[in-house]
Amino acid sequence: MTSLPAADHGTTMTKGLATLFAFCCGAIVANLYYAQPIIGLIAPDIGLSSTLASFIVSLTQIGYAIGLFFLVPLGDLLENRRLMITTTGVAILSLLGAALAQTPNLFLLASLLVGFSSVAVQILIPLAAHLAPEETRGRVVGSIMGGLLLGILLARPAASVIADHFGWRAVFGTAALVMLLISGVLATTIPRHQPAHSASYGQLLKSLWTLLSEQPVLRRRAFYQACMFATFSLFWTAAPLELARNHGLSQSQIALFALVGAIGAIAAPFAGRLADAGHTRIASLCAMLFAALSFLPSLVESPYAVIATALTGVVLDFCVQMNMVLGQRSIYALDAKSRSRLNALYMTSIFIGGAIGSVIASALYDHGGWRWIVIAGSVFPLLALLAFLKHSMSQSPSSRAPR
Repeated sequence: MTSLPAADHGTTMTKGLATLFAFCCGAIVANLYYAQPIIGLIAPDIGLSSTLASFIVSLTQIGYAIGLFFLVPLGDLLENRRLMITTTGVAILSLLGAALAQTPNLFLLASLLVGFSSVAVQILIPLAAHLAPEETRGRVVGSIMGGLLLGILLARPAASVIADHFGWRAVFGTAALVMLLISGVLATTIPRHQPAHSASYGQLLKSLWTLLSEQPVLRRRAFYQACMFATFSLFWTAAPLELARNHGLSQSQIALFALVGAIGAIAAPFAGRLADAGHTRIASLCAMLFAALSFLPSLVESPYAVIATALTGVVLDFCVQMNMVLGQRSIYALDAKSRSRLNALYMTSIFIGGAIGSVIASALYDHGGWRWIVIAGSVFPLLALLAFLKHSMSQSPSSRAPR
């Protein structure tokens, strides 16, 4: 497959356009997180047992992983704007389906499609990097990633507040309206981009397996972050249940809790600077270690239990975001011509891990309470840490690379 041209002639990546890209990314990725804090409201209303409630979050993440693997590569074959508009159209229909669903099967199918259609973000970000000139590319992508992180951070509290005042169905109805707005923005402002290519869709998918088999750094970093994201999803799926059932918090109060936990997102630029300075190894070690230790404060009993659990959220978010950025920097350095496919593989692995974490969250919580969540949440990053240490010890000091 041939590489993409440097830029579309006549298209300038202005500050305003970059801000627009950031807004679109944040709005689209938020669809993945709306259900997370309100599964306790959704499950009984649609007839889903509390043990199976976390399947709502898991299927959204599984859908995203499927989209990453099978849909995102089409960004190297099809005209990008049309592909994104089509994908957001699917998002509108699936969000409306979730808002109107009366049975578990219909809602779970809608959740799967919500995740699948949210991968438009992973088409938009490479397009922005393609349109930006070389001298400002890093700054442009950084600002767009900032918008994406903001969407992730605001989705959970927004869902809690809307559900508290208007019911959980209003969350998905509102999200569908936002996606309708995004479709209009994409259609009228995002420049067209037809990739230059010589490969078929089948050849493109086959190359993913080739990259995975030939790039051990990709496999390692994907495993580390899959474990980290599993514990992230486990925590944020179980925490709202714990806060509502055992601490009496309303959905609006849970929204404030989520905002406090979001402080951990400041790790992204911090991690980037550490990686640029050659500290990837020690920063990765610290991220995995402190993620495993982060659950200890949440064992504190009342009256400080909510504050202690919020501290767990802050530290865990910080560690997960840090390890994410360190991993991205490592894999992007492997092959410039394959960055979007490397990213697709990396993100697919992450969301598979997230799906595992969320699918076991409600079952663990129902059978063992918060202590079982603490145990499982500590085990996942410890697995990553052990794999990291095993690889580090297998290398001679002179051959160790900072990734």
